[in-house]
Amino acid sequence: MGSEMCIRDRAMGAPLGLESTVTAGIVSAVDRPVVAGDSRSRSYINAIQTDAAINPGNSGGPLIDMAGRVIGVNSAIATPPGSSSGSAGNIGLGFAIPSAQVVKTANQLIRTGSAEHPIIGVLLDESYSGPGAKVRDAASSEDPVTDGGPADRAGVRPGDVIVRFDGRTVEGSDDLIVAIRAKSVGDRVTMTVRRDGRTVDVTMTLQPAPKK
Repeated sequence: MGSEMCIRDRAMGAPLGLESTVTAGIVSAVDRPVVAGDSRSRSYINAIQTDAAINPGNSGGPLIDMAGRVIGVNSAIATPPGSSSGSAGNIGLGFAIPSAQVVKTANQLIRTGSAEHPIIGVLLDESYSGPGAKVRDAASSEDPVTDGGPADRAGVRPGDVIVRFDGRTVEGSDDLIVAIRAKSVGDRVTMTVRRDGRTVDVTMTLQPAPKK
């Protein structure tokens, strides 16, 4: 799919307490890496982007196509720099969690009472500005590559820069985390890393994140 899609959609919910509200728009992008929340509670979403108006109160409502099929769950809105979350309103950029991801997570909660997230077992260098996502250097206080984890078994090394994940270009750390979260535990994926001026393809099987 391209970055722009002329697919009509509608967002339903109770924006600002106004019940049974429906707004209309188009899906303007898919697979959009979105990070919502603050440092204490952060969510990584492989989002559907829509210009259907979403305001506080739409969160949790369905995003539906013109045939009435639920394609996502409204989750976040973009806000101008400097705006506080309490004063935020629609600026034509809203984001929804894809329905396939919602169904997967809901089934996990019903079955086990908790959601399961896949990991590759690396610590990322948050100071690295990209392109790509850099695995921390070996000099860091913690082991950058988890011993026996997916990345370790695949041969990923400290200092490697991850530039592609499962065929998807990685622009930065958030891109990589969102791409991983969009997969399922047990999925086998290919990842491309840049090391010493050359690229190396590695294959790994995703593992579940440790229980807290």
